[in-house]
Amino acid sequence: NPQQPRSRKSQAQGTGFVIDEKEGFIVTNNHVVEKSEKIEVIIDGKTFSAKLIGTDPHTDVGLVKINDFKKGDIQEIKFADSDKIKVGSFAIAIGNPFGLSNSVTFGIISAKGRSGMRVTDYEDFIQTDAAINPGNSGGPLLNIEGEVIGMNTAILSQSGGYMGIGLAVPANMVKDIKTTLVDFVHYM
Repeated sequence: NPQQPRSRKSQAQGTGFVIDEKEGFIVTNNHVVEKSEKIEVIIDGKTFSAKLIGTDPHTDVGLVKINDFKKGDIQEIKFADSDKIKVGSFAIAIGNPFGLSNSVTFGIISAKGRSGMRVTDYEDFIQTDAAINPGNSGGPLLNIEGEVIGMNTAILSQSGGYMGIGLAVPANMVKDIKTTLVDFVHYM
């Protein structure tokens, strides 16, 4: 009695953050949404259907949009100029590690301009020791004022869990990629 192959749907989980509360734009990592058939965004316990607007695999940035929200349902996060961050400054990582929503970790900026990690094609990462684990991908890395300085993207780990080295795409790069993706969609 041969076994029939079973199709299996995989479920990716990650984090994102609102960057335009009027239009409903949310950024996350490309690797969180790139092969998605269906995207759901949960904000403050409310579930929204989302549409993939575009991705940039070279920087691991993805952009999604929700439409079925009311004013006040979502709030965008203010961006800082990531070129001005300093090594030794405080960093706060927010995410959904291992499905534990609204997790916050605290650390410092360990380095800027990290490359050669073989994570993405174009690398200019912020390195932090704020705990970043699977599920934190796409979440914001904040400065002490609560402004976005980066987007949590990867960890360097031998175990698959936190080992003190997290990497984030700088906020200025995230803003540039978002603008490019939105402009491309409007051009189409």
